[in-house]
Amino acid sequence: MLTAVAEPFILMNAAYADVEVEQELKLYAKSAILIDAVSGRTLYGKNENEILPMASTTKIMTLILTLELADLDELVTVSDYAASMPDVQLHIKAGEQYLLRNLVYSMMLESHNDSTVAIAEHIGGSVEGFADLMNEKAKQIGCEQTYFITPNGLDAVNKDNGKVHSTTALELAKIMRYCIELSPKKEEFLKITSTRDISFDRFRCHNRNAFLDMMDGVLTGKTGFTGDAGYCYVCALEQGGKRYIVALLACGWPNNKTYKWKDAKTLMQYGLEHYQKFELAELEKQNVQIQDIWINDHKSDRHESDRMEALEMMPLQTSKFESVLLRQDEKLNTRISQICGMQAPLRQGEHAGEIRYFAGELCIGKRELVIQNDIEMIDYMWWLKRVVGRYLVTIVN
Repeated sequence: MLTAVAEPFILMNAAYADVEVEQELKLYAKSAILIDAVSGRTLYGKNENEILPMASTTKIMTLILTLELADLDELVTVSDYAASMPDVQLHIKAGEQYLLRNLVYSMMLESHNDSTVAIAEHIGGSVEGFADLMNEKAKQIGCEQTYFITPNGLDAVNKDNGKVHSTTALELAKIMRYCIELSPKKEEFLKITSTRDISFDRFRCHNRNAFLDMMDGVLTGKTGFTGDAGYCYVCALEQGGKRYIVALLACGWPNNKTYKWKDAKTLMQYGLEHYQKFELAELEKQNVQIQDIWINDHKSDRHESDRMEALEMMPLQTSKFESVLLRQDEKLNTRISQICGMQAPLRQGEHAGEIRYFAGELCIGKRELVIQNDIEMIDYMWWLKRVVGRYLVTIVN
């Protein structure tokens, strides 16, 4: 296999170029990440693969599973165990019944632990059964380091395997990306988590996600705190057609409650100022030079040494997403791989290589290279015609 790298494709409409490729941001969080919500590409990270407890940010997984597996008009009966949950509570009582819809708002707006357990028991049959569903979904999303024990994020350890209820900033951001970009229930997720106030029965719930009003374009978010996890936060924002996700773990402890808002704002502003949207359809405009390919035993009327054939580029195939965020000084790389020395006979359309387009290490599109025309293999009659032709030329001369 012969591989060549084409000239990098430069983003032409960059306003200016940053001198520092890796700018160190001052963050309070022990672990933090900023990603492109559309492509999932990491834009900035700080210890983003460190495994840490995540407190009530857990509830974004509880919500999306609830939306995908249940009808919000179902009635939920509160168990003794659900009613016994520690603060924060809605103060529901064992034996009472509530619409699943109302308990979902209680869970996401006020982070009520009793409502969350009632939801989990209703859907999973038990907290343990629901945790199994959570872990299965995490694997489907691509989260290999995430482990759920509780639906509400309270600190917990599995006594059988010693695992702690935990995730990484990267995987928490992945879960949020699934919730707002990939899930069939993404619109309902955004509607619920962006609701400011709701009343039902004897209760009134107010959204405790203050970041909703701290920056323009905040779409969703979930706070969390436990003694082991500290303050945690995950949120998404959209401005100018660009959509970002921030995840923060261990972002201070009591008396530092506002650190998470500061870190979230710092990361979001960094993304807005340093990245711009590139539409993958623009890859069609890239001019890529492809080398002709050598064909062994090629039946050709040209000189024997000229057995090179042109390849054809097939239509562009892009990733499932339509755009990617690039730094303003960033270049897309084009990687070309071609098969060296193919053997005749070959048919039009046979695979001969590939062009792949990359933003960093993220492949965002590709084009297959194929044989342009049928290529016949040399045979006895071909050689006979060549010999006779040369003989006649010699006689004439």
